[in-house]
Amino acid sequence: MTVRLEIETGGLKFQNPILTASGTFGYAKEFQSLTDLGALGGVVTKGISPKPRFGNPTPRICETASGMLNSIGLENVGVEGFERDKLPFLRACGSRVLVNFFGSTFDEYVDCGARLDRLDGVDALEMNVSCPNIKAGGIEFGTDPRVLRDLVRACREVVKKPLWIKLTPNTSDIVALAKACADAGADGLSIINTITGMAIDARTRKPKIATIFGGLSGPAIKPIALRMVFQVRRAGVPLPISGIGGIQDATDAIEFFLAGASTVQVGTQNFVDPDASGGIVRQLAERLAADGVSDVRELVGALKTP
Repeated sequence: MTVRLEIETGGLKFQNPILTASGTFGYAKEFQSLTDLGALGGVVTKGISPKPRFGNPTPRICETASGMLNSIGLENVGVEGFERDKLPFLRACGSRVLVNFFGSTFDEYVDCGARLDRLDGVDALEMNVSCPNIKAGGIEFGTDPRVLRDLVRACREVVKKPLWIKLTPNTSDIVALAKACADAGADGLSIINTITGMAIDARTRKPKIATIFGGLSGPAIKPIALRMVFQVRRAGVPLPISGIGGIQDATDAIEFFLAGASTVQVGTQNFVDPDASGGIVRQLAERLAADGVSDVRELVGALKTP
């Protein structure tokens, strides 16, 4: 049985709906000998800021039950370094390239988006308004629907490429944030980023990461991510969703499709298995064929509820 995995969503055509999540796949070159980059639907880069960032002090990663906690602090090479040193490889990797970006101020977001939008080889931008491990910007812009609407609208004015917004789960109303993005002209949503958490070393009586708090990711957050994807879909927000959170295999991906996601992004699992995303692409085709599903699009939003 031939299975169609191609999907058009969020202003782009993808050969399949399996993407890699920002911050878990470097700039893709790091994985070139470990997986077939050309077989992936898309690569979402590390978050890019206008100028290079050195990130947070160490230790800044620790393992937790069913996941990990990180406080990398969005370390990256900056726009100029990205264009000079990273983009040439990405242009030739054979996959769609989505560049995650952020700023510490309103103006930095707009400046960064405008500069990245002009680069050949960048297919879309994913705006990070949801990172819990930097002290300025990020989540401060992503938790107030009015502020978020103004920020997305300002970036929309300078970004011509498809613009996705990566939302925070650290909110009491994910639907309000999603609606604000839709009102401001976004092309898609990425749901969710990490959940703020902490870990303690009982012997030393100290936090396990230097910044005390960080972002929890991995299988532990999957039920929360599914719930938020479904909430936004059920509310009728007119934007496609890229689902993120604890995806380990094709079954996890299918659950996100049923909840309402059009694509998924594989994150923490890339640290466990560098070929995780490619493996899910292969598993998905086999699983859909076995289930008699000829087109992955049949699954999107097909959850049966009472």
